[in-house]
Order: sequence, then structure tokens, then C-alpha cells
Amino acid sequence: MTQASKKQALGRGLSALLKDPNNDISSVNDKNADKVVGNIIELELDAIEINPFQPRTNFNEETLKELASSIKELGVIQPITVRKLEFNKYQLISGERRLRAAKLAGLAVIPSYIRIADDNESLVMALVENIQRHDLDPIEIALSYQRLIDEIQLTQEQMSDRVGKKRSTIANYLRLLKLDPIIQTGIRDGFISMGHGRALITIENEDIQSDIYHKIISQNLSVRETETLVKNYQDGLKPKTSKTAKPISFVVLDTDKKELASKLGTKVDVKIDASGQGKITIPFKSEADFQRILNLIKG
Repeated sequence: MTQASKKQALGRGLSALLKDPNNDISSVNDKNADKVVGNIIELELDAIEINPFQPRTNFNEETLKELASSIKELGVIQPITVRKLEFNKYQLISGERRLRAAKLAGLAVIPSYIRIADDNESLVMALVENIQRHDLDPIEIALSYQRLIDEIQLTQEQMSDRVGKKRSTIANYLRLLKLDPIIQTGIRDGFISMGHGRALITIENEDIQSDIYHKIISQNLSVRETETLVKNYQDGLKPKTSKTAKPISFVVLDTDKKELASKLGTKVDVKIDASGQGKITIPFKSEADFQRILNLIKG
């Protein structure tokens, strides 16, 4: 059984536990509460109500349809968060777009993090402990960091103190959540590494991001090769600077050329560069003509 399958089985098992009236959990001190806090549990969509204090009321239908299509293909990558109200009844805390899209996709259940009345510190402890595990993929770690921000309102500085990681490390994980869901899934499944993801996140165009992602997999590109590919793409976007000719420092007038040509008795060509340096070309027809011009120059 794969790690993902184990998590799904665990979620279904805990879902059955929560639907047992003899095991109703309303406090962190209740029996089996430790199995709820910090775990992903599959909840029926019908058991979840929208938070009436949700400040966001406008949802773009087109983007919801796109998310629903992604959910049909990949499932819900980032679980929603709910608060337990009473037996088998929950209120949404975060993830309304995912909840709406899951309904559009025809899902009956959705992976959820469950909060209970007094589990704030327990949740922090569970998430911090979760982050310290060695078997988590980068996206799971990033989601744990994001939960600490969204649900506990911890700053990156506070998280740094709690988990013993540098703020820059935390920021690098959080940036992975901006990647296309398909690429996030690729990181979770081990097709590409976090280093690949960090290189891809610098590309804003999702189509190009996706193209490079598929090249990484098909050509088995290393992180360094991916960084070079991304740099070449970004360099191609920079406007090419046109080389403008520097103005010549001074100009030789035609009258000057004519006066010199008249004095030497032959046509004279004068060229000057931007620094003011130049050369005078004096043609001659024979050795005798050369001696004539030389004598004129000598005076």
C-alpha cells in the first residue's frame, strides 16, 4: 500500500470514528481526541456548513470550474479546515473555493483538518511535531507551515522559533504552494525534487512552467540543468539593448578636405572614430608621385 493510500485509509477510519455517537469528541481531553488533532479526515460535504463570517463572497465561476476539473483529475491536494460544532456537524474555517469546487466535481467527501474548541495549542504542537518528521514530502511540510499561518496566525519569525528552522527555509517551502497543482503533485509523488520546484516557481507563465516540468521528467534533468533552462528562458524575455553609435567628437569639414587635397595635389580621405582618433588616407600613383607628396608635407 502506498503512502497516499495509507493516508486515505486512515482518513476513512477516523471518519467512521467521528460518526460513532459513543465517541463524540468535543474537547482535546476527550478519548481519541489525539487521533483527530493534526490528522487529515474525510468528511461528508453535506456535514459542512459555510462560515457566516467569511469575508469573501465573490467567487469566479470560471476559475471554480477549472479547480473542479483539477480536483477530478488529481483529487483535493490541500485539505480544507473545519471547526466541529456538534455531533457530525462542522463549520468551514478555510478552503471555501476547494469546498465549492469539490461539490462541482461531484465529490461526496473531502479531506479535512478538524479543529475543536480548545485544541489551539495542541494543534500547534501536532503540526510542529509533524514538520519534524523525516518521511514528509516538501508539499506536506509547506501545508503544515501554511496552516500555522492561516489558523494560528503565527508569523514566519514565530514559526522559526517553534520549529527551529531559518525564516528563509520556511519561505522557500511556502513558495512551493504557488506552483501549479500538477507540479505540486509531482513533488509529492517524487517525480521532481524541491530544488526543481524552487527553480520553476520563478516562472510566472503557467504554460511555460508546465512545459519545463514535463521536460524535467522526460529528459531526467538535474536541478542545475533545470536552473540553466529557466535562466535561458528568462534571459530570452529581457529586451535586447540596441547599440547606439556614439557621436563623433568632432567633424572634418569638406572645405578642410578640399584644402588638404588641393595642397597635396591628390584626393584625401579622412575618417574619425568616437574617441576623436582617426586617419588620413593619401593615395599616390607612382614612386615619383609619392616623392612629390612627401616633399610637400616636409615643406
